[in-house]
Amino acid sequence: MQSVKRLVSRRSRQSLIQCKRSLSSLPINSYADDLQNDVLVEGRASSRIAILNRPSSLNALNTNIGARLHKLYASWEDDPEIGFVVLKGNGRAFCAGGDIVSLYHLINEGKIEEAKEFFRTVYSFIYHVGTYLKPHVAILDGITMGGGAGVSIPGTFRLATGRTVFATPETQIGFHPDAGASFYLPRLPGRLGEYLGLTGEKLRGAEMISCGLATHYSHTEKLPLIDDELGNLVTDDPSVIESSLEKYSDVPYPEKISALHRIEMLDKCFAHDTVEEIMDALESEASATNDAWCNSTLRKLKEASPLSLKVSLRSIREGRFQTLDQCLAREYRMTLQAISKQISSDFCEGVRARMVDKDLAPKWAPSSLEKVSNDMVDQYFAPLSESEPDLELPTKQREAFN
Repeated sequence: MQSVKRLVSRRSRQSLIQCKRSLSSLPINSYADDLQNDVLVEGRASSRIAILNRPSSLNALNTNIGARLHKLYASWEDDPEIGFVVLKGNGRAFCAGGDIVSLYHLINEGKIEEAKEFFRTVYSFIYHVGTYLKPHVAILDGITMGGGAGVSIPGTFRLATGRTVFATPETQIGFHPDAGASFYLPRLPGRLGEYLGLTGEKLRGAEMISCGLATHYSHTEKLPLIDDELGNLVTDDPSVIESSLEKYSDVPYPEKISALHRIEMLDKCFAHDTVEEIMDALESEASATNDAWCNSTLRKLKEASPLSLKVSLRSIREGRFQTLDQCLAREYRMTLQAISKQISSDFCEGVRARMVDKDLAPKWAPSSLEKVSNDMVDQYFAPLSESEPDLELPTKQREAFN
């Protein structure tokens, strides 16, 4: 998979630094600072490590985390003494995505503007990572889902481990793969992106390195060695960092049950134009082969929100021909439709069923694919009203130097 990250010259870096003098700098805290902070910081010889520190919430992102990360990264980008940045999580997760339970309560309390602010903040930070002028290393040790993938995959290096679990499970909660997912999913081999985006199926670390979602793979017990190695580096050269990561890299192989071993069947079924055709193809394969993978995939699709399936398929297909900033801007428009409840309340219903009441029995509306009209899907992709501003990204400023 081609990275959205492109290398830049020192001259370009200095030019952008001059353009950003108005950004305020942020004092660097040590890791020993207040352990209640949601983002901790370690200062090393030539790097900074940002540590997501909400382990009880699987390091789920909220507005404060997004804003703090964005400010820290801007400060570090301007600092000539800092060569590269590392992002990792505390506990058994890298980052499980956005704090959707908090969003659920905000929406139900009528605090829509606060919910919008969360998405604006996180999407803007993701764009910053995707256009960052210094090498970025994400240590994906543990759960890496939704927004957790969003804040890591656009960067330079992604290190997966044996504990890594990746997924974009949004259709299972009545949402759509966001946080840049419509950019990186269609750039995976074949139709793997459609499969992952529609079903929400999980990939392990070995599968991530095999399909390009990760750039490196190491066993978890080697992480302290990698941490020491990176901590001692004094460089801003991506090739030096890459060599350090490769020193401790392993070559894993996906298990026999992995969908990657069924890539031909996956491509055959998920290349169809509509969700209905995809499901029909899976039904035919299941009947002909009695393949457990086909049956499991069908079950996942039938559990998902019908509206989300159609919206997500179109989003992934459009993202194949769009840049990262275009995908984020479109996802933002789609997200505002999802949280407004004007078309459907599936997002809140999905979060209720899976995360709040946990009855695992969402009542989707519309309740079936045939009840999802083309107009409903089109509305997700329509321009926002004049009173509702689009997501504003500093595209001209940042991409002029990338």
